[in-house]
Amino acid sequence: MSTAASHAEPARPHGDSHHAGEPGHDEEHHGPAWLAHHFDTPAQQFDAAKLGMWAFLAQELLFFSGVFVAYGIFRSWYPEAFSGASHQLDRVMGASNTIVLLFSSWTAAMSVRSSQLGKKAQTSGYLIVTIACAFIFLVVKYFEYQHKFHAGLLPGKFFGHPVDGGLFGAIPAGHGHVPHLPAKAHIFFSLYFVMTGIHAIHVIVGIGVMFWILKRNASGEFSKEFFTPVDLVALYWHLVDLIWIYLFPLLYLID
Repeated sequence: MSTAASHAEPARPHGDSHHAGEPGHDEEHHGPAWLAHHFDTPAQQFDAAKLGMWAFLAQELLFFSGVFVAYGIFRSWYPEAFSGASHQLDRVMGASNTIVLLFSSWTAAMSVRSSQLGKKAQTSGYLIVTIACAFIFLVVKYFEYQHKFHAGLLPGKFFGHPVDGGLFGAIPAGHGHVPHLPAKAHIFFSLYFVMTGIHAIHVIVGIGVMFWILKRNASGEFSKEFFTPVDLVALYWHLVDLIWIYLFPLLYLID
């Protein structure tokens, strides 16, 4: 990824004195205004930020791997239930959200490129499009959830859809002719809501962080020399995209 920070103004030696009332801070900054006091050079700050972000993304992958393992175990135990339940998901909506996220990942990458080139307006434009795509994703997910609530396809004890061999819960009012699902189908929807719900929370967090980055970009905080925050938020958004690329086939496509 980008390394332009390493081309920024060379760092100057630390000063010996401190601000009054701010012990531990140099009286004269040892580099550009955006260079934190505890880093010697812009390159060191950039590398530390990237390393921290990659460590965060690695723990996020470990976190999601737990639910992926749970999905694999329960699917091997109840393959018929998972096959029947997956047909209740709207593949068109799922595919639409996949396209929206892939496009938003591209616009996030372009915002980094624009920031590297010092094109402030283009950076803001790509960030706004990325945020808009995130909202579109959530709106589509809302309509998907609405259908599941209406059909009683809810997790655990809230499941209200008829199943073979009896009902796990009560049939929703006005749904006397809905098709039965295999027994244990409620387990699929428990995992569906957990996996897509956690992913949706990450989308919401991404929207909030991108709004913050957009505000900072509008105030002129970023330049050719300093674009690390834009780079990091794009990395986070690529993770959100990557997780969905795994969720979509697992939940919607595998029969």
